[in-house]
Amino acid sequence: MAEARFKAYAAAAAVFGLDRVTKVIIEQRVSESASYRVIPGFFDIVHSENRGVAFGIFNDSASEWRSLALIVVAVVAVIFIGAYMWRAQHIDAATLWGLALILGGAAGNAFDRIVSGRVTDFLEFYLGAYHWPTFNVADSGVVIGSGLLILDMLLSKRQAANVP
Repeated sequence: MAEARFKAYAAAAAVFGLDRVTKVIIEQRVSESASYRVIPGFFDIVHSENRGVAFGIFNDSASEWRSLALIVVAVVAVIFIGAYMWRAQHIDAATLWGLALILGGAAGNAFDRIVSGRVTDFLEFYLGAYHWPTFNVADSGVVIGSGLLILDMLLSKRQAANVP
């Protein structure tokens, strides 16, 4: 189990590292007004700064407590997930990998909030007039990791229901 945990922490570090590298590239090479069409009608690279949370919630908040509250919540999540991964006695592979992806993504966005009070987003997907909110590698880790956890929970319940 120790080897699996080491690999999971390495995956979390890889998500964090890839997130940092991609954000630095975007911040240095893409102006906030620029949009680079990668797949016309479907995918662009943009440079967006988000001071809020998912989907821009709280982005326009003028509260002086917004940044501090978001940093505290993110740091608590990183500590909780990291400690849970370390201490859990029986944790299956899907849960461990899901938590690792969430840990790496949460750490990436927490780092941005601590250092600059904002998160850089740059991946924009859309179909016609419908645009999915712009996101980044850290967000992808959180979403994919959450999906793994949900699938694991659903499959575990399904298997438990079929046990005689």
